[in-house]
Amino acid sequence: MMNQINVVPYIDVMLVLLVIFMVAPQATPTGSIELPSVGQASQTPAHPIEVIVKADGKLALRDRAAASLKETAVTRDTLIGAVRDLQAGDASRPLVVAGDKAVRYEEITKVVGALQNNGFTRIGLLVEQGGQSARPER
Repeated sequence: MMNQINVVPYIDVMLVLLVIFMVAPQATPTGSIELPSVGQASQTPAHPIEVIVKADGKLALRDRAAASLKETAVTRDTLIGAVRDLQAGDASRPLVVAGDKAVRYEEITKVVGALQNNGFTRIGLLVEQGGQSARPER
């Protein structure tokens, strides 16, 4: 009779598991995202519809195709309908979301999410480039 435990098979199994756990994470693809930077920001599309998120959280719309660049105040409930009205003639018109610097990023993502959930696919973020505003002069 032998009163000892043979641990050699357990060590072999543990080494095999160690190798598997070391190699497996390197073989799986990582979820990478490409974040936009100001250097990659190109010209604003010709006549986008601009959704403005103000510092106090209120929303406004500006149609850059119109002669006057007047802002129209909207609520979150009427935003989708107002954008659809502006896109009535051309459903492929792009949307840009311009968020005030003081607005929480969460508010901007809520607006973008609401637009995406209602079928709008061409949505961009309006940024300032080199300290100059990307918005047109009023």
